[in-house]
Amino acid sequence: MVKVESTHKVVVVKQYVGSGARSAVFTPVDNRARVETVIRRLSDAIELGLLADGEQLPGEMELAGQLGVSTVTLREALMALRQQGLVTTRRGRGGGSFVSLPEDPGEERLKARLAGWSTEELRDLGDHWAALSGAAARLAAQRTEPDDLQQLRRTLDELSTAGEAAARSRVYGRFHVELAAAAQSARLTREQVALQTEVGALLCLVLGDDEYREEVADRHRSVISAVQDGAHDSARALAERCVQDSTARLIALRLSMPRAASGPRPLEGTHEQEPRPGGRRGDA
Repeated sequence: MVKVESTHKVVVVKQYVGSGARSAVFTPVDNRARVETVIRRLSDAIELGLLADGEQLPGEMELAGQLGVSTVTLREALMALRQQGLVTTRRGRGGGSFVSLPEDPGEERLKARLAGWSTEELRDLGDHWAALSGAAARLAAQRTEPDDLQQLRRTLDELSTAGEAAARSRVYGRFHVELAAAAQSARLTREQVALQTEVGALLCLVLGDDEYREEVADRHRSVISAVQDGAHDSARALAERCVQDSTARLIALRLSMPRAASGPRPLEGTHEQEPRPGGRRGDA
């Protein structure tokens, strides 16, 4: 049981806690630029690991209905995802569209990507991330019961055993997405998915350290305990501290690098990032 009273809230609980953050993947997309929005929604979920490598997507009619788009729009999006190598399509019996997880990004490519951020931009991103995760933790502590935290615990177990930095970064990001799902907020969940695809891969650069991986796991464990106890202020502070520490490590690494040359920001995952209006390049 979840701490809610109204029928509307019960529906939200079933949608976002019962099946976790995956629910947010298959909700209707924004009315604007629908093909691009579908591409982004599905590719974000694939890169974050919400959709597993080799997993079969729902059939075209069903998936189009879930996303609230036409089958023509969906087919255009799937075609683009195939070109990006994120989806493969098999014909005939047992066919369909299947997730194809991208190869782990190389360290040098990730460092080049990090060099495209100024320290000012990294701090701003960290502030946004901390605000999202802190709010999610606070709401989760207010709205959930212990039995609703099983997905967070499973994700924590995955982090504790993940051997490679790329796997650790995916699970780290997924924890914060699942935390937003536990808050029973579709908007917070979608915001976390989008943010993790922007910063998540960069965490490979700091999560290769086994000692830090254990530190992060301990922090996540503390967040779960605070949420379970209903200690919403503590849960918020712990989630924010976890994010702030990770951001500080990225900033420290960025400061140790040579000044980045001016020019367009490197690719983020499989999506080309457009320069931000007025954004700065190089160190702040």
